[in-house]
Amino acid sequence: MNPEGLPYRPCAGFMLVNHAGLVFVGQRIDPSAHGFWQMPQGGIDKGEDVREAALRELHEEVGVAAHMVDVIAQSARPYLYDLPPELLGRVWKGKYRGQEQHWFLGRFLGSDADIDLEAHDPPEFNAWRWVAPEALPDLIVPFKRAVYEGLVAEFRALI
Repeated sequence: MNPEGLPYRPCAGFMLVNHAGLVFVGQRIDPSAHGFWQMPQGGIDKGEDVREAALRELHEEVGVAAHMVDVIAQSARPYLYDLPPELLGRVWKGKYRGQEQHWFLGRFLGSDADIDLEAHDPPEFNAWRWVAPEALPDLIVPFKRAVYEGLVAEFRALI
């Protein structure tokens, strides 16, 4: 399959940090990403505002509602990644070559007890933890590593 003619899937993500400056990550249930950890993110619905999409995904995936977050920043640009050849044509019904991700940084105002991985059915994650921002690129699937490196560099001074 030739990815050149395919668009990028619009996506929004959220880097949620706690008061200690650590970042939330969830371990993916999805078999193709099993063992990898990522920040909450997902597709933007048609006509949906990117900030609203990021907050919706945060609530759906980890149970953290908008009132539990102080949004600090939006990434200066969208981050793109391409799917590896073995996933191209298999995910998202073969409609996309990768994702164009719009990211937000926010401080978590709640407590760990507020995190609910089963807030949405089906759940995205089977476990979660707080990690140092610098650890993020080593936890994500390799084809998304450059995105996480860019986010850490962009948001580090604000964390």
